[in-house]
Amino acid sequence: MRMNESHWLKIALTLDGQGGASPLDAQVSLNETVPYWVHLDYSQPESQHWLEQQDIAPMVISALTTMETRPRVTEVAGGLLVYLRGVNLHPGARPEDMIALRLWVGPKGLVSTQKRALLSLITVQEELERGEGPADIPGLVARLVDQLIWRMEDVIENLESEVEDCALSIEESPTISLTPRLSQIRRRSITLRRFFAPQREALMKLQNESMFAGGDALLLREAGDRLQRLLEDLDAAREHATLLQEEVFSVQNEAINDRMYLLAMITALFLPLGFLTGLFGINVGGLPGVDDPAGFWWFMAGIGVVSLGVLVWMLKRRWL
Repeated sequence: MRMNESHWLKIALTLDGQGGASPLDAQVSLNETVPYWVHLDYSQPESQHWLEQQDIAPMVISALTTMETRPRVTEVAGGLLVYLRGVNLHPGARPEDMIALRLWVGPKGLVSTQKRALLSLITVQEELERGEGPADIPGLVARLVDQLIWRMEDVIENLESEVEDCALSIEESPTISLTPRLSQIRRRSITLRRFFAPQREALMKLQNESMFAGGDALLLREAGDRLQRLLEDLDAAREHATLLQEEVFSVQNEAINDRMYLLAMITALFLPLGFLTGLFGINVGGLPGVDDPAGFWWFMAGIGVVSLGVLVWMLKRRWL
């Protein structure tokens, strides 16, 4: 069954053990079908009703339909409850707005739920339809995990590219306009890490489960190692963005300090001139040069001498 955006039943397949799959009739009890993969939209009431009709423990149904999840692996009711997250690659969406995937790995098959579609699941579904997919349920889980991590790599690479672009821009012109972009990169990194770190722990626990052996365990181990590397790359990108932002602030503060210093020097230069003009502007008798026709020019010459003296004094003290 092809994934339908509006239908509550997204995927319903029976694995043939050879890498292929055939459609599963949703009206048939899961007890009569082995092995199976059923993927539901938990936000639609039909999904809840269908789960309640199957031989699935109520606590598992509650876990598959809960709103808030955090990556983890838990043994429940004779199976594994796996919560994972995948990056949001829908057009116009933010990758860090990660999509939750809930898996119930039971003794006879896999039940998974979502609210928003994940491209990783569509890819695995297409592989099964071509006869190139996993042969059993452990292989299916390992393949889903591998697809989730693989798409995360593209997101981290894009994030690193953005940081490098900012670094090049700062080398050319460290303007304050780059700080919002760097702040956004840091926020995205923090959001991604909030789910990457617990997902890494979940994969470490998952690969040690007895149902995963041989190539499946190896695939999970490699996925976990890749996720660990992505975490390190994510931390490096965030730290690089922080350093770049501090560099921009430093350059801007230095420019502001230079301007303030220049204004202070100009103020110091005109301070004695202001004193003299204020002194000679008082309206009292006895001011020298009041009756002298050349008094104004003598005063201007005096101001020039004082200004030149202050300027030379500042230059000698290396203030200018």
